[in-house]
Amino acid sequence: MKRIRTGDDVVVTAGKDKGRRGTVSRLVDDQRVVVEGVNIAKKHQKPDPNAGVPGGVVDKEMPLHISNVMLWNAKAEKGDRIGFRVEGEGDKARKVRYFKSNGEVVDV
Repeated sequence: MKRIRTGDDVVVTAGKDKGRRGTVSRLVDDQRVVVEGVNIAKKHQKPDPNAGVPGGVVDKEMPLHISNVMLWNAKAEKGDRIGFRVEGEGDKARKVRYFKSNGEVVDV
C-alpha cells in the first residue's frame, strides 16, 4: 500500500513550489509523483504534422520526488504524515491510512 496515491490532495514541502497545493495526477514510479499545476517546466516541442501537434514552447508538469510532498489534512489545514493500521478483526480486517497528528482515517 502506498502512502500517496493518485487523486490525493498534497502540499509541496521543498523546492521552488514549496507551500503550493495540488492533486496527484499520476505516479511515475515508486519514488516520483506528478502534481497538477505544480513544478511546471518549459519544453521546446518540434512540430509533428502527422499527429497534428504544433511546434513551439509548451508548459509541462514535471515529476516531484515523493519525499517532497505531504498529504493535505483538511481538518488540521496542514500537510501531515501518514501511518498505517489494521481496522476490524478476522475476515473484515483491512489496512487503512491515517493522519499521524489526529489519528483520523484518510480512506473512507
